[in-house]
Amino acid sequence: MSLKKGKIRPVKRMTVDNTQEYDEGFDILSSAITVIFQKQARELSYELLYRTAYKLTIRQFGERLYHDVEKVIAQYLESTAEKTIVPAFINSSSESSSTADAGALFLQTIKRVWDDFTTAIDLILQVLYYLNERLPKYNLPSVYDMGLNLFRDKVIRSEKYPIQKQLISAMLTQIQLERNGDVIDRSAIQSAVAMLVELTDPLTGNTVYAVDFEAEYLETSTSFYQIESQKLVSSYDAPEFMRKVEKRLEEEYERTIHCLSMTTEVKIRTIVETQLIANNIKTLMEMKNSGLESMLTADKYGDLSRMYSLFARVPAGLSEMKSNISKYILTMGAGINQHINTDLKSKPTAEKGSGNVAICWVLEVLTLQEKFDKILDLAAAKDKSFQTAFNEAFEKFINDNQKSAEFISLFIDENLKKGLKGKSEDEVDDVLDKTITLFRFLQDKDVFERYYKQHLAKRLLFNRSVSDDAERGMLSKLKRECGYQFTNKLEGMFNDMKLSTEMNGYFKDYLEKSIPSQEIPTLDVSVTVLTSTFWPMNLSASPKCIMPDIVLQACKAFEHFYFDRHNGRRLTWQPQMGSGDVRAHFKSSKHLLNVSTYAMVILLLFNKEDTMSWDDIKNVTQIADQDLKRTLQSLACAKFKILTKSSKGRDILPDDTFSFNKDFTSNMTRIKIQALASKVESDGERKNTQDKVDEERKHQIEASIVRIMKDRKLMEHNLLIAEVTKQLSSRFMPSPVMIKKRIEALIDREYLERSTDDRRSYHYLA
Repeated sequence: MSLKKGKIRPVKRMTVDNTQEYDEGFDILSSAITVIFQKQARELSYELLYRTAYKLTIRQFGERLYHDVEKVIAQYLESTAEKTIVPAFINSSSESSSTADAGALFLQTIKRVWDDFTTAIDLILQVLYYLNERLPKYNLPSVYDMGLNLFRDKVIRSEKYPIQKQLISAMLTQIQLERNGDVIDRSAIQSAVAMLVELTDPLTGNTVYAVDFEAEYLETSTSFYQIESQKLVSSYDAPEFMRKVEKRLEEEYERTIHCLSMTTEVKIRTIVETQLIANNIKTLMEMKNSGLESMLTADKYGDLSRMYSLFARVPAGLSEMKSNISKYILTMGAGINQHINTDLKSKPTAEKGSGNVAICWVLEVLTLQEKFDKILDLAAAKDKSFQTAFNEAFEKFINDNQKSAEFISLFIDENLKKGLKGKSEDEVDDVLDKTITLFRFLQDKDVFERYYKQHLAKRLLFNRSVSDDAERGMLSKLKRECGYQFTNKLEGMFNDMKLSTEMNGYFKDYLEKSIPSQEIPTLDVSVTVLTSTFWPMNLSASPKCIMPDIVLQACKAFEHFYFDRHNGRRLTWQPQMGSGDVRAHFKSSKHLLNVSTYAMVILLLFNKEDTMSWDDIKNVTQIADQDLKRTLQSLACAKFKILTKSSKGRDILPDDTFSFNKDFTSNMTRIKIQALASKVESDGERKNTQDKVDEERKHQIEASIVRIMKDRKLMEHNLLIAEVTKQLSSRFMPSPVMIKKRIEALIDREYLERSTDDRRSYHYLA
C-alpha cells in the first residue's frame, strides 16, 4: 500500500487595508521630513521612523514611498528657492561696490541653503536606509543622489528663477575682484564650487561645475587676460612684464587650489600662458632697451632665466628664444671678425702687432664663449638643445673667419712660449683647455695642424717653450680630440729633438776622441736632425744661404760624423730654422747675442765691412728677399739696434745701407734678438699655405677612397661620397666636387673603374 505525498499549507492571515496602512505610514514619514527640514530633528524618534519606512518597504510600497518622498523634497526646495534664495538676488543696478557685497551675501545664502539641505538629506537617508538598500532592484538612484538631483533641478537650474545665472555671475564677480587686488571671502566660492562639483549633469554625465561654471569661467578669463596682456605690454619693460606674468601664474594656481576644482588648473594655466606669454614672445624679445638683446648684453642672468622658464611653458617659446640667441652670437662673432680684420689691414703683417691681433681675436672669442657658457648654466638650465644651438653659432662665425685656424695656433704659441709674463703653468694649462673648445669648432683641422706644426717647430728649435711638460700636455689634448693620426707627425718632432740631444753628445765625443785636434771646428755647433716628413720644410725648395767658412767647417765635420753612423741617409741644411750665439764688441761694452742663423751670417759680414748696402748683403749671402728683409728689421729696427740703417722707419728699402752700431749699449750681457714675433700671414703667404693644404687633401681623399673601395669592392657614387666625407670630417670637410675629381684621378690611374651595369657605381681594381 502506498501513501500519497501532500502539502501542509499555512493558515491565511487576515487581509488589511493596504492603502490605509501606507497612508498612515507615509503621513508619519512626511511629517518627519518636514520637521527635519525645519532643523527640529531632535524631537523625532528615529526608531519609530525607521520601523515605519521598513514596514512600508516590505509591504511592497518601496517604489511608491520613494517617489512620494521625492515630491516632498521637491516642494521644500521650490519653497526654499522662492523664500530664501530669490530675495538674496543681486540688484544689477547697484553700484559696483554694493554689487560685490551683494554677490558675497548671495553666495553665503546659497552655501547656507546647501549645507542645510545636505544635512537634512543625510538624516532622511538614515530614516529610509532599508528602502535605500533595495533601490537598485527598482533601477532608481539612491536617496542621497535623488536629493542632489532635485537640488540641481529645483534650485540651481530652477525653471522659475534665474538662480544659475545669479550664482555663476556672483562667483565670477568675486574672482574678478580678487584678480583686481581686492580681498574676498574665498570660503563662499569654495563652498559653491564643492556644491557644483557634487552635482551631475544628466546629459553629459559631467559635473554641473564643468558644464555650468567652468566653461564660462574660462571664457571670461580669456577676455580678462587679453586685456591684461595689452596693459602689461604698454606699461612695463620686459623684465617687469615677466615678473607680472609669474605673479599671475602663481595667483591662478593658488586660487585654483583654494577655491576651484583641480580639473581647472591646466585649463586656466594654458589661458594665462597663451595670452600673456605665447602671444607676446616676439614683443618681449624685441622690447627696446629691455628685450632679449639687452639682457644678453648686460648679462642679466636672472631675467634670462625667467624668460627661459616662462617660454618653456608654451609651444615654440624656447625655439624662438634659442634662435634669437643664436642670431645674437652670430652678430657678435661677425663684429669680432670684422674689427679684427680691420686691425689687420691697418697694420702691415710684418709688424709684431699683427700677431697681437690674432691673440685679441682668440681672447674675444673665448670671452664670448665664457659669457654664453654662464648663460647656459645660470639661465638655460644647461639645456642640451641650447648648447647645441650655441655651438652651431660659434662654429659658423669662427669658420667664417678664414684666419681662425692660424689665429688659434698663434694663441697657443703665445701661451706656450718661454717667459710668458704673469701666468703660472697651471694658468697657462687652463687657458689652453679653453682654447681646445675653440679648436673643436674648426672644420679645417688640417689647416690648423699645418700652422701648429710651423709654430711648434720654432718653439722647439729656438728653445722658447714654457716647458716640455706643457708642450706634451697640449699634444695630449689634441690627441684626445682628433686621435693618433692627427698628432703622429707632431710627436715625431718631439722624438727628433730627443734623439738630436743624444746625438750631439755623441758628436762631441767624436770630436774629442776620433779626429786630430787641428781638424776640430773652431765653431761650437749643436745640430738638430729633423725628419723631413715630420717638420714643416720643403726639401725641393730649401732656402739658399751662403755660409761663412767657419760655419761650413763645422757642418762638414758633423756630416762626416753622421754618415759614418747612418749610411744611405741624406742631410739638407735648413738655415732658416737655426740659431747661433755671436760675441759682439762695442765701444763701451761686450755682449753675447743670440740670433737666428740668417742674422749670424749677416753680422759676421761686418767683421770685414763697416757699411754694406742691401744689394751687397743679398749678393754675398744669397738669402731670399723676404727672409733678408725680416732679418734686417730684427737687427736694425727692433728694440736692440745692433745695426743702423740709412733710412728712417721700420721699412727696409732697396737703396738702404747698413752699418755696425758701435755705440750700442745695454745693461744686459746676454741679449736674445728674435726674428719678428709670430705674425699673421700675408694674403700671399696664406694662399701658399692653402695650396699646400689642398695638395695634402688630394692625397688624403685618394687614400680614403682606396681604403673604402678595397673593403667594399663595389660602391655607388653617392654612397662613396658620403663615406669619404664621414671618414675625413674630423680633419676637414671635403666637398663633393673635390671627391669626384679624386675619383676621376684614381680611374685614370687604374685604381678604380666604372661598373658596366651602372655607370654611377665603381669597382675596385686589385
